[in-house]
Amino acid sequence: MESRLDRKTKRKKRGRKVILVLLILIFSLIGYAAFQFYSGYKMAGEDQMQDYKFNGVKDENGKVNVLLLGVDSRGEKKSRTDTMMLAQIDPKTNETKLVSFMRDIYAEIPGYKNYKLNTAFYLGGPELLRKTIKQNFDLDIQYYMIVDFKGFEQSVDILAPEGIEMDVEKAMSENIGVSLEPGVQNLNGKELLGYARFRHDENGDFGRVERQQKVIAALKDEALSIGGVTKLPKMAGSIQPYIQTNMSKLDQISIAKDILLSNTSDMDKLTLPVEGSYTNGSYSGVGSVLEIDFEENIQALKDFLSGKSPDDNANE
Repeated sequence: MESRLDRKTKRKKRGRKVILVLLILIFSLIGYAAFQFYSGYKMAGEDQMQDYKFNGVKDENGKVNVLLLGVDSRGEKKSRTDTMMLAQIDPKTNETKLVSFMRDIYAEIPGYKNYKLNTAFYLGGPELLRKTIKQNFDLDIQYYMIVDFKGFEQSVDILAPEGIEMDVEKAMSENIGVSLEPGVQNLNGKELLGYARFRHDENGDFGRVERQQKVIAALKDEALSIGGVTKLPKMAGSIQPYIQTNMSKLDQISIAKDILLSNTSDMDKLTLPVEGSYTNGSYSGVGSVLEIDFEENIQALKDFLSGKSPDDNANE
């Protein structure tokens, strides 16, 4: 008959085997992720983006604010940004919110005369844009991340080799490098970028911002899928040469984790200026602009980031 000591010894042996198997699985996953990351990095080539200084300020409520910028550098030392977004992540709730700033907002740029908002990046990089957003919208930003469009295309093709499903609402071709037809279809990296950048219709930049937000939501859904998760290390490696940021690798991993684990697949989104808070204007040497009610938009931004609805203000 088996003694208590024998049974205890067997349980210890089984426990050691389970631990050994788990360790093997963990190291295998780490090895796989490292290999895929390196594979993606080598695939990207040796392109390097410009270094920038950024005096980021932490959010007083413990949330993480990241300035997301999309650029088409084309080898130029100075480049403009068509995409200016704020991603706010709440580490306590894993909630992610997305704010899009229209590039034609007529804003005060510290040290310069008034220009379109995206001109701040051209004049002084992300730091001057940070100062401009702080001065005009009373918002502190801790981090920035610039993604070159070439890296965006490549990362999409790695994440979704069959393309990202998108409902293209109309024919699009002008100044986007591709021709798109209406209807639900799978778009590769170049096509998806073209879809996000299209602005030559009656909706102009407002339509483009809406499409950019749709694209980000679709990419998040793809990344959360079973097939997408396994491709994330390779995608992360492929986009590294096309990213400039003041975040450490650990910060990037932590923020990516918070976004992917956020409570809902649909991120809360806001576009500034809000409806009814702007008029169209034009200035010599600047062109067509949006002249906005900054007080109204500052309040809308604060309400959105705090989770306060417009109805709450009406009841106060």
